[in-house]
Amino acid sequence: MGVTGFIAGRLRFRGNVAVISIALSFLVMIIAVSVSSGFRKEIRDALSSAAGDIQLVPSDLDWLSGNSPIGSHPSYLPYMDSIRGVKSVSPVVYRAGIVRNDDVVHGVLFKGVEDFHAPDSVSLAVSIPSRLSDILSVGTGDSFQAYFVGERVKVRKFTVTEVHEDLAEADDRLVVYCRLADIRRVNGWTEDEVSAFEIRLDEALRTESGMDAVAREAGAAALLYASDDDPPVVSVSTAEANPQLFDWLSLIDFNVLVILVLMTVVAGFNMISGLLILLFENISTIGILKSMGMTDGAIVKVFLRTSSVIVLKGMAAGNLLAFLFCLIQGSTHIIALDPSNYFISYVPVHLQTLKILAADAAAYIVIMLLLLLPSMFISRIDPAKTVRMS
Repeated sequence: MGVTGFIAGRLRFRGNVAVISIALSFLVMIIAVSVSSGFRKEIRDALSSAAGDIQLVPSDLDWLSGNSPIGSHPSYLPYMDSIRGVKSVSPVVYRAGIVRNDDVVHGVLFKGVEDFHAPDSVSLAVSIPSRLSDILSVGTGDSFQAYFVGERVKVRKFTVTEVHEDLAEADDRLVVYCRLADIRRVNGWTEDEVSAFEIRLDEALRTESGMDAVAREAGAAALLYASDDDPPVVSVSTAEANPQLFDWLSLIDFNVLVILVLMTVVAGFNMISGLLILLFENISTIGILKSMGMTDGAIVKVFLRTSSVIVLKGMAAGNLLAFLFCLIQGSTHIIALDPSNYFISYVPVHLQTLKILAADAAAYIVIMLLLLLPSMFISRIDPAKTVRMS
């Protein structure tokens, strides 16, 4: 321990208000970062689960009507797995339909998937979103009729085996999940025909730029390696298909940045007032240190070290409280949201250690730089006057 450290250890700072202010500022900052990361993760995961990160769909604009199938084993398919970041490629079958229960009717989109789980004993099993369950007044075990319009109207009776929460419930796109084979039969297709392919990516590439880059590469591969018999397809990323969601996420990130700046400035100015109090309380000590030959720079280091301890204490308390909040909210979802406005029924939190450490480090550096302003007061203290006053 040097001289500055020894003297700093003997100074006593009674400004608990500054410690509390810093703790609250770091608490708000970390919660803001965690909630922003939580929204981004939940929405990206939900979109990826619902429609993949990238879709290879027919170039025909009317492909949802069941009139534009593509082969389930196109020539370009093996090249998709070799694209960096691609985790899986899955075939899906879509068909637009109208569902009815009693006098209530509603348009939906049926989606046949390979990994749909339902008892083998249940024919034409479906999983419906909770909003459709409310609209039709049906639940698990109930049935409803569906109409598929084409050259002739096809009618099927489906049985609900599951009611799921759907991110898309905030808009009019209600997706009903079912077995791949069931929708194939509705469309009159063979086992070698599907509507589209869904590509899922590694977590690191689930960003707008990452998905768009892989979508361009997948589209180029589908064009380059397609045979003459393969129908043309286009590659569409989730970010491109859902621009409103990603614009909303960008707005949240901007709001978080504003919060980080404001909380850092608030904590910094509270510490400035605290340091000024500390300086006024120790004017005579500063005069004695100057009279003993200690330079202004060394004295500034003494008080900055004392202030640094206060900042670190507040930071530690704020971090601890924020982690505790995130742990409780993440496990209980005690704070709820209106999904029609926020797409999610609860406040999501996702602790990203690197982001939190970066926010802590940046805030600490800014606060310590702000503390250089009141430290300039030390150079204006006359040791002859302060020692005589003491």
